[in-house]
Amino acid sequence: MERRKKIYLGTNTKMYKTTEQTVAFLKRLNELTQDISRDRMELFVIPSYTTLTAARESVPRESILLGAQNMGWEEQGQFTGEISPLMLREAGMDIVMVGHSERRHVFRETDAEENKKVLCALQHAFRPLLCVGETAEEKDFGIAEEVLRTQLKVGFHGVTPEQAKTVWVAYEPVWAIGVNGVPASKEYADHIHKVIRDTLAERFGAEIGGDIPVLYGGSVNPQNAEGLIRMPYIDGLFIGRSAWDADNFNSIIRTVLPLFEEKRKKEAAV
Repeated sequence: MERRKKIYLGTNTKMYKTTEQTVAFLKRLNELTQDISRDRMELFVIPSYTTLTAARESVPRESILLGAQNMGWEEQGQFTGEISPLMLREAGMDIVMVGHSERRHVFRETDAEENKKVLCALQHAFRPLLCVGETAEEKDFGIAEEVLRTQLKVGFHGVTPEQAKTVWVAYEPVWAIGVNGVPASKEYADHIHKVIRDTLAERFGAEIGGDIPVLYGGSVNPQNAEGLIRMPYIDGLFIGRSAWDADNFNSIIRTVLPLFEEKRKKEAAV
């Protein structure tokens, strides 16, 4: 489980930040975190489409991985308004986020469509970050686990165990995201992360499935980040607005990094 020995920390800036603001944010974040070895953490930012080329030119790939918030599943064609993998490759992207809550529930994307995007991302050597999460109604009906297992099984349909070595997963409960989101308790989040981990192991085998990073995202803030990262099954944090200021993001990083490493040392000693 080599990949899970490092912490995964990132943010998606959604439809915020101009190119100028994004570049300033990335440069400041890189400056603040350059003393932290990237052998200890994977740091990534997923900004808006129009910023991508300037963003990639502003910081080295070795310091901060960059990703796209969405991607079409064809290289080219009559898909007005879509962005192809070739365009994202040209912009120097590393990651493609697939199935974010807003893509699923605002823009009505289906599990099958997310699967097409995952497969396309893998074919073009991107790291797919598949986002999964249940609605408040699904949680109240007691079917959250079934919903998540379906999203994972369909989302990763046709993915080989070898390809699975490059995928990431983010658990983002729909009811915990956004301005009015209510963060999941650390206990609930960890329980769901175990469900996700078990599903990945079932799908790809214990070794590969156990090595896929699974991050928690959903109203992560300086107050709950510490408790979340201490939980056994949480490999990192996918942070929203609390990370959109580089100084705040740096503060969260420096709080959770030693706690994560302490957790991993204790696990290794067992």
